[in-house]
Amino acid sequence: MLVGSAEAWNRGDLDAFLDDYLASPEPTFAGGAGVIRGVDQIRERYLRGYWSTGRPRDALRFEAVEVQALGSQHALAHGRYVLTDPATAAVRATGYFSLVLRRTPDGWKILHDHSSAAP
Repeated sequence: MLVGSAEAWNRGDLDAFLDDYLASPEPTFAGGAGVIRGVDQIRERYLRGYWSTGRPRDALRFEAVEVQALGSQHALAHGRYVLTDPATAAVRATGYFSLVLRRTPDGWKILHDHSSAAP
């Protein structure tokens, strides 16, 4: 799921990137600016920030991803995100994330995303 998410980001496909979130008002995103509720608000966050020029400036990859089952319908995933300059591969930003995932008929979807930038 996260490999596909990074691929969608890197080709500038916000809809495909956001497809990993549960399509409802239920998902939450917690970060430095506080908590955002609902996939529509999460979309707005990405449009105002990373997608402000129409596509992301940086390439995305995930590292050190670990997943732990929380019963049969939920899982916890955590790891590190890395944003790099596509031309030079220089790291521009990095941080850590944790995701609460829910199993749905359409596959695993993000119910909660907590991402924090590393100093």
